[in-house]
Amino acid sequence: MKDLAKYSRESAKNHALAQPSQVLPQVQLVTISAEEAGQRIDNFLIRVCKGVPKSHIYRVLRSGEVRVNKGRIDQTYRLQENDVVRIPPLRLAEKSTQTVPGCEFTILLEDDCMLVIDKPAGVAVHGGSGVSYGVIEQLRASRPDAKFLELVHRLDRETSGILLLAKKRSALTNLHEQIREGAFDKRYLTLVHGDWQNQRQHVKLALHKYTTSEGERRVRVQADGQASHTVFQLLRKYGPYALLEAELKTGRTHQIRVHLAASGFPIAGDDKYGDFALNRALQKAEGGRKALKRMFLHAHQITFTHPGSGKEVRLNAPLPPECANFLKSLEHSSSAVADDVMANRAATKGQAATR
Repeated sequence: MKDLAKYSRESAKNHALAQPSQVLPQVQLVTISAEEAGQRIDNFLIRVCKGVPKSHIYRVLRSGEVRVNKGRIDQTYRLQENDVVRIPPLRLAEKSTQTVPGCEFTILLEDDCMLVIDKPAGVAVHGGSGVSYGVIEQLRASRPDAKFLELVHRLDRETSGILLLAKKRSALTNLHEQIREGAFDKRYLTLVHGDWQNQRQHVKLALHKYTTSEGERRVRVQADGQASHTVFQLLRKYGPYALLEAELKTGRTHQIRVHLAASGFPIAGDDKYGDFALNRALQKAEGGRKALKRMFLHAHQITFTHPGSGKEVRLNAPLPPECANFLKSLEHSSSAVADDVMANRAATKGQAATR
């Protein structure tokens, strides 16, 4: 375990991008401490074995090479205090000359336990899936003396807003426990297209994650998927658009996006589950309406119990300027937008008919 811990410290210090190369030569037996308990085994291995490709970690989990108390487990197993984890020899990564640029983000709260930032749209929270690095790698690079810094939860790359990071293992464990117990209150602002009627609406649709033939992660509504629940509150209408607040009762991948799309109300600018003709029309400024070149989904409020003080914390992040200005411009041009969308759809159908 000393070899793993040493490599982990060196990796966190240098933050180099990597390609698979070296191999940790021997089996390690690790006893789980009270602070480490409660984590999923896959997340534990990803944190402890920094520099090992995630694909390799999941491969050894599936093959049964990773054991807990001498027994096989799957990747969702949650570690308990005094569990003995068998870690097989793992392929490490050799450092390259390309390093992660340090970057700081707008801070909403920072203390000894945690760091809360306002993440801009277009920035991934971590590297992977074609992205070399994300928020966590950039923050570690800008804070080389930080002993511990981990994501508490995630936001889609296209989503802006509140993102929590833990600065202590005990804080991370506490916050994860709150998430599992449903004690977090996370709310998003989103703009959808369609004639939204209800002031308050519950959407309960089971969601299933899958991977496309191109290797892209997607989610669809499926009867045998994970139970998922979102509550939507109507805040204001802008012609054929509605500004909603989405309250997450569960935290599934792409939950808000898929729940809205499946209900017939695609999010403006959503390039995975949205209305593509609408998105093309919105990318151009027309008749006083500003262009929208991002997905209109923003994590604007979060409420939780502070892991150190035990007091309730409620944080807010205002709509970013590109979203706020777009809403203002919609007040005078919603009918023009609808005309643009219909014209775009008609043109698309005409092209299809001539093929």
